[in-house]
Amino acid sequence: MTLKTQENDADVNAFIESVAHPQKVSDGLILLEVMTALTHKPAKMWGKSIVGFGKYSYQNTSGGGEWPVTGFSPRKTAISVYIMPGFDEFSDELARLGKHKLGKSCLYINKLADIDIEVLKAIISKSITIMAQRYPCE
Repeated sequence: MTLKTQENDADVNAFIESVAHPQKVSDGLILLEVMTALTHKPAKMWGKSIVGFGKYSYQNTSGGGEWPVTGFSPRKTAISVYIMPGFDEFSDELARLGKHKLGKSCLYINKLADIDIEVLKAIISKSITIMAQRYPCE
């Protein structure tokens, strides 16, 4: 089974600037800068709406695939920040983060002003370290 969401050469900045809400554009540009600095990887589009950094290969019961090590998507309702190892090892950081919601590997933030950006950076950095320990990452 091939994943629908694949890495591609679409223009990351054009995507971020095309987001309808001005605050999401501004926050997206900040996250672009933060994640580029933390990963030392160029941003790549994954599908039509995910900005990803680095990539790893995985295998599971349905086969496997590739996915970004971390990334984000400035969606209409919230900014999704992809924390691929999940959140089991992040309870201390999440307690200090500020207003957010969690999915399996998604951290949902309405706007960056609602959270402590330094805590978010710590979560992203720790996530990258965990992923590098678990998978060969590019």
